[in-house]
Amino acid sequence: MRLFRTLAAAVAVCATVALTAASPSAAKADVLQNVLSAGKLRVGVLTDAAPWGFKDAKGEAAGLDIELAKLMAADMGVKLDLVQVTGANRIPSLLANKVDVLIAAAGATPERAQQVTFTQPYAAVNLGVYGPKSMAAATDPEGLKGRSIGVAKGSTLDIWLTDNAPGAKLVRFEDTPGAIAAYLAGQVETFAENSAIALKVSEDNPGKEVEQKFLIRQSPAHVAVRHGEQDMVNWINTFLFYNRLNGKLGALQMKWFKEKQTLPQM
Repeated sequence: MRLFRTLAAAVAVCATVALTAASPSAAKADVLQNVLSAGKLRVGVLTDAAPWGFKDAKGEAAGLDIELAKLMAADMGVKLDLVQVTGANRIPSLLANKVDVLIAAAGATPERAQQVTFTQPYAAVNLGVYGPKSMAAATDPEGLKGRSIGVAKGSTLDIWLTDNAPGAKLVRFEDTPGAIAAYLAGQVETFAENSAIALKVSEDNPGKEVEQKFLIRQSPAHVAVRHGEQDMVNWINTFLFYNRLNGKLGALQMKWFKEKQTLPQM
């Protein structure tokens, strides 16, 4: 009799689990609903990659990504919690659920898409190699042969130059500020970055020449979310479409990048 009661209890538990799993009301809440319920959106942002994200003279976060995060939280009707991330830990921070979304100058690549889901692009810049006006511009990677190029280790630019410009002398640094500081100090002839960051370097250092020496390609930036969060992806894409139509996205690009917005579609 005791064995029968034990088996019956086990069957009841299994039945309860099955019914719970089948019940729509018991489905796991997605991140969009979690954010709306909590009234707070956690956004991972960079603070060392001006003009995407940086600390201003008052020590407060500023930049295109920061303003986009504020606009997103406002349109969602929730409070904003900015979480500082780095280029290296931004995706791990998202996967570890330390943030709800990433707005951190992230370019979409097939490799990264195995880890996270990307939305439609919200801004676009050019990737290239930058140096003094006196240096001859290169029309192909062969023209970079023998040039020392400061680059953030493991970045998209590092990978591309390694694969496509084997004759270049890549000098790798832990982050973008390190590569730029080396260029400003004359430790490297050039540095590899996107056009928005190069523009900021030029504005902040009027005595140092910063000119595009080689164009690699256009590089759109995307918001990133965890796999399986389709409701959040759909909402963000609608948010981007809405603010592209009303001109707010274009205004942000012009304010921070000094150029009109031309975005490819995914």
